[in-house]
Amino acid sequence: FILIIISIQFTSCSKYQKLLKSDDNEYKYEMAVKYYNEGDYNRALQLFDQLINISRGTDKAENIYYYYAYCYYNQHDYVLASYYFKRFAKNFPNNKLSEECRFMSAYCKYLDSPVYSLDQTNTREAINDLQLFINLYPNSDRVSECNDLIDKLRAKLEKKAFNIAKLYYNMTNYKAAIYAFKNILKDYPETKHKEAILLYILKSNYYYAKNSIDSKKSERYQDAVSAYNTFVSHYSESKFLKEAKTMRDNSLKAINKKS
Repeated sequence: FILIIISIQFTSCSKYQKLLKSDDNEYKYEMAVKYYNEGDYNRALQLFDQLINISRGTDKAENIYYYYAYCYYNQHDYVLASYYFKRFAKNFPNNKLSEECRFMSAYCKYLDSPVYSLDQTNTREAINDLQLFINLYPNSDRVSECNDLIDKLRAKLEKKAFNIAKLYYNMTNYKAAIYAFKNILKDYPETKHKEAILLYILKSNYYYAKNSIDSKKSERYQDAVSAYNTFVSHYSESKFLKEAKTMRDNSLKAINKKS
């Protein structure tokens, strides 16, 4: 039985190698589509790879590009899949599949976006491509999905920014922490971390003032009081209110002492 299986596999490989060396491009195309439909994307890709350049200007060029991109996609090579989906959209803008390929190019960028702790260049590129799709096809059924994907990507960028700001705070680099937390509020005004961020801004200002030289303390304690006022205006019932008031009171005492 094992010998039979090995024999079948050997014969299959032998036939495929002959197919790769064949000059019959029509048959290659037919078999490439067959392999694709059977889920054998690796063999299909090798055949389409031979056909993609010589097919330019033929009636099969668009189909070959389309299958070629999806072969990479189905093998989870999202970088090359994104590239070839975009090439399809640019090379064949009037094709009815152009919209789909433009979306798939952006979607592959989304799938290639790394975890928040890593470099987020790909995430930003994915957001840009998804937004470009929305701009190009504002009436597309995929616009809602694009917006959902953008929200998920932005949440990842926000999480990274939040953790970087907290890192500055934990390293007692309070000046950098203040700027970092304020930038989060600017870039993500609807953030779910707003209460924590406003509290961190207050704490950063307070400890920044506390560790400052005497000539700078009053001004920086005043910034802490302003940060407290901002915090309490948004979260007057916060469970952190007692802690916030203590920092406010200490700041006022320090200011009055200097007066």
